[in-house]
Amino acid sequence: MVIAGALIVAATWIYLVLLRPTDWESVAGSTEALITLAGYLVGAALLLAGTVPALPARTIAIIPVALVLNIVVGEIIGSIGIPLYIDSVGTILVAALAGPIAGLATGTLSSVVWGLLNPAALPFAAVSAATGFLSGLVIKKGAFTKVWWVILSGAIIGIISGMLAAPVAAFVYGGTAGLGTGAVVS
Repeated sequence: MVIAGALIVAATWIYLVLLRPTDWESVAGSTEALITLAGYLVGAALLLAGTVPALPARTIAIIPVALVLNIVVGEIIGSIGIPLYIDSVGTILVAALAGPIAGLATGTLSSVVWGLLNPAALPFAAVSAATGFLSGLVIKKGAFTKVWWVILSGAIIGIISGMLAAPVAAFVYGGTAGLGTGAVVS
């Protein structure tokens, strides 16, 4: 189920990049938006179904808290206009506690839930998924053992996440995602 979920999330990202919907706000409720929502939702559901049975109850209880943390931090930073993408704090917390697959599932689900409140977040679900997965991998390999390793890991994950987010921001939002880094993304 985990592999199928990850493949569906990746396929949905590829669909968005290849389709290139030019005006996401006007396509809300359109076929493109529904396919994106369904793809990421099904992917997140499969990832959770494959992950949750192996997790202790305490860790499962943290996932909803992580979702709220991601959404609240993302909305606050986005409304202030600070060009930082720190809306994955909860995802990284789950990845640190439960591993890369749980981080992958939490990142995907976070963007899906956030996308129901703010449609601008939905197209970036694959980026959140990759952030959770990569964070879980580097933490599992000991990224929290030395400060320099935390910084290096963060930089590498940031570059990879930026590479995944840039096509979505460019194609779906014309280079801006409503934040102060639109010129850089363009």
